Amino acid sequence: MEIIQTSGRSRETYKVEVKHSLLWECALGIAAITNTPLLSSLEKKESEWNHIKTALSSDMLSQLELAERHNTWKALLQLLHLKDYPSIEAFLQNISELTAVDLKAACLPFLGQAYQADVQKAAEGNQESVQALKNAAKDHTFFPAYIQFICQTDIDFLRSHLYSVMEGWYRTVIQPEADQIGTVLTVDAAAKEVMRRRKHPEELVTWATGGIHYLPEPSVHTVLLIPHVVYRPWNVEADLAGHKIFYYPVSNQSFHSADPYIPDQFLVLKHKALGDEQRLKIVKMLGEKEHTLQELTNRLGMGKTTVHHHLKVLKAARLVRNNGTVYSLNGNVLQSLPAELEDYLDDRL
Repeated sequence: MEIIQTSGRSRETYKVEVKHSLLWECALGIAAITNTPLLSSLEKKESEWNHIKTALSSDMLSQLELAERHNTWKALLQLLHLKDYPSIEAFLQNISELTAVDLKAACLPFLGQAYQADVQKAAEGNQESVQALKNAAKDHTFFPAYIQFICQTDIDFLRSHLYSVMEGWYRTVIQPEADQIGTVLTVDAAAKEVMRRRKHPEELVTWATGGIHYLPEPSVHTVLLIPHVVYRPWNVEADLAGHKIFYYPVSNQSFHSADPYIPDQFLVLKHKALGDEQRLKIVKMLGEKEHTLQELTNRLGMGKTTVHHHLKVLKAARLVRNNGTVYSLNGNVLQSLPAELEDYLDDRL
């Protein structure tokens, strides 16, 4: 069908803001150390995590066990978005001063504008609203149990826990390295600000996160990019009213800001992943259509273990993604590779 175009309005997209703070690094550190299944995949070595644990008090270890059991790191991240806190003291004071209802409402996850009234009522103790939120989040791995915990827990117990775990981690883990971590976060955020003025918002999100192609949504007008060190190499995604949030891993360059020849880790991973004949074949096959592991194994005439290894390398470079046993090409990442290389060479020169 032919279309006569009479509209002069370009497609709308979101705007991007870049923020950074040691407090987000603190909350994400609590999230990382209490995510036991994922811990071995983080850049920080197991010996380093064990060293941190030995420095923590018995009370702090108990607080972390509670955070792991109920995922209360999520509450800390939610609370950190209430305002821009200049210090840990300001954040802890706010936890102490919030009313019971406001504290619980701030901790509950955003499930869409249609459920915001239920968030308020659930925080007030309305069981029908609590159930409505749990039903809305029924497909999430931990939200239903988390919602139940936030709503049913004694407010003094909840307040004391959030205060203690945040302060304990900050004083023991963040504060001794505050200058070093703060510099890395500042350098990385500044680099993203420079690119924010040069790139389209969607290109910027893909570049900063190492491959996430986030398309505009009607309800989202702002994407927040927040750098972190502790959860590298993972991105952590979250939602707030009107906002999508990506806590993204800082680049290699941010650790070595004085050396313009240090490339981004994802740029290196992508080129390494493509520097293999069999992996290039897989990329071409997935560019044609989706394949299962068995289909790729049959077409390549290789062992399943070997093909799976190649897929892991391509996934680590964000070039390939999978939905269960079905693999597909992350075409946007591949298409952005020449521009990323050009950005690196321009910065070097």
